[in-house]
Amino acid sequence: MTLTEMLGIEYPVLVAPMFLISNSAMVIAALESGATAAIPALNYRTDEALRKAFHEIRSKSKKAFGFNLIVNKSNPKYKKQLNTLCDLRVDYIITSLGSPAEVIKNCKPLGIKVFCDVVNLAYAQKVEAMGADALIAVNNQAGGHCGPQSKEKLIPELVQHCKIPVISAGGVGTSGHIIEAINLGAAGVSVGTIFIASVEASVSEDYKQALVHYQASDIVLSSKLSGSLLTVINTPYVQQIGTQPGLIERMIKRHKWLKKYLKLIIFVRGMKKIEKAAFSATYQTVWCAGPSIEYVKSIRPMNEILHELVAGLRND
Repeated sequence: MTLTEMLGIEYPVLVAPMFLISNSAMVIAALESGATAAIPALNYRTDEALRKAFHEIRSKSKKAFGFNLIVNKSNPKYKKQLNTLCDLRVDYIITSLGSPAEVIKNCKPLGIKVFCDVVNLAYAQKVEAMGADALIAVNNQAGGHCGPQSKEKLIPELVQHCKIPVISAGGVGTSGHIIEAINLGAAGVSVGTIFIASVEASVSEDYKQALVHYQASDIVLSSKLSGSLLTVINTPYVQQIGTQPGLIERMIKRHKWLKKYLKLIIFVRGMKKIEKAAFSATYQTVWCAGPSIEYVKSIRPMNEILHELVAGLRND
């Protein structure tokens, strides 16, 4: 089953949930342009704000959209957010960085679809057995938390051994990339980076201009910001602080009982640093982006970016 069939949309494109970046205006623009979109639940500080965003989007469109949940212990809001999303009967939830078992158990009876981020076959088969509706195959070209494998290896492997749809995430900047993923067996694609430089994104102009200025060769992997590998732009500040964990972090990680607490501390500290850089002028520029930054040439409205992205898929 394709992504268009699953969600009743025109194009097999999911505008990826991006921490701090995704917002209601971006989702509405995506829905109006024939795609779907999701927002990280963590983009909202309060339950009231999360509910308000849902109703704002739903008042503008009846098309399918979703939310992303971080389902591990680093997210203290997880349980409350899951209950809220179930109460709102969202169309789908994307799970990341942990077991989706509880999400699937709660969502299945309500008809809420669950898409799970996966980076390898072993984990994909686990979540399929739990009852996931689709796999988000995160490859090594993805922005944010990327996987270790190329889409050329990951997608065919998942398609061959799993029965549920596979959505390719990473490295999509043109309609040609969408066609490549579909030809490999993907049901659709998840696209993030190219939409950071959109008019609707509420991040700083400096962040948007960085998407225009920097290239794919300027993307590096850092393990200092969230406890997991994260793709960031190699700004002078990132070069200054380095991308590898410090000595104390490496030592503590050897102690299993301290590891989960350290990861939570790293996640909170790193996300605060990313948030500060995303919305204000600061020399501590830590900007998340993927290699598809290469295809960003200017700051444009969402509908214009999407129109160009799906140009090769349209029949008009």
